[in-house]
Amino acid sequence: MSTSMPVAKPEDAFLQPNDGVAISFWIISIAMIAATAFFFAEAGTVHSHWKTSLHVGALVTLVAGVHYMYMREYWVQVHKSPIVYRYVDWSITVPLQMIEFNLILKAAGKKVSSAMFWKLLLGTVVMLGFGYAGEVSVLPPLIGFIGGMFGWAFILYEIFLGEAGGTAADCSSYVASSFSTMRLIVTIGWSIYPLGYFFGYLLGAVNDEVINVVYNVADFVNKIGFVLACWSCAKADAEDKKEALLG
Repeated sequence: MSTSMPVAKPEDAFLQPNDGVAISFWIISIAMIAATAFFFAEAGTVHSHWKTSLHVGALVTLVAGVHYMYMREYWVQVHKSPIVYRYVDWSITVPLQMIEFNLILKAAGKKVSSAMFWKLLLGTVVMLGFGYAGEVSVLPPLIGFIGGMFGWAFILYEIFLGEAGGTAADCSSYVASSFSTMRLIVTIGWSIYPLGYFFGYLLGAVNDEVINVVYNVADFVNKIGFVLACWSCAKADAEDKKEALLG
């Protein structure tokens, strides 16, 4: 005999009009898919040395879109934070975003070492590893928070004062502007995540509903906005070269 319990109301297994968190998951999952289609299509309109950057950016939104579908269903069914899905998503998309710093400089014709990417990857692993360990209680939450902050600080150092930051300063105005936007997202946009961790997991002052809405909006801006900065740079370069040929 089956021991499974029937759903009280069949419609409870689907999106409800009064569930703002689930609606935010739905909107962002579709937005990520739409952004993926846009970035793949736009890759065909830019010069060849920018195509890889837009393809990688499209992978960022594609991976996020797939994970958001699972996170959406997890929330609708369980009404708890989809911690594992979030960190699996971040463990793929954040390194891809770090690759973008390397790709945008290479597309601009700058020589960058592979060490730059590996340093950014190291910061990512430390940041996400400690954050996840703290959220699932493998480590004390405070230790996880401090370790994650060290990883984030290391990333910020590299993109502002390290090789990436120094190289970007010598690029054209549109590359420097896009690079600045990307750094702004990593600095201000990413600050939402440790703030959510601090107030939610350390102080217990924020409930799951608020944390997930905030994280969802942050992912929307920090992923789509980040890749849009790369796209803007690629389009500006194409227009610049077109005007040079016509002139």
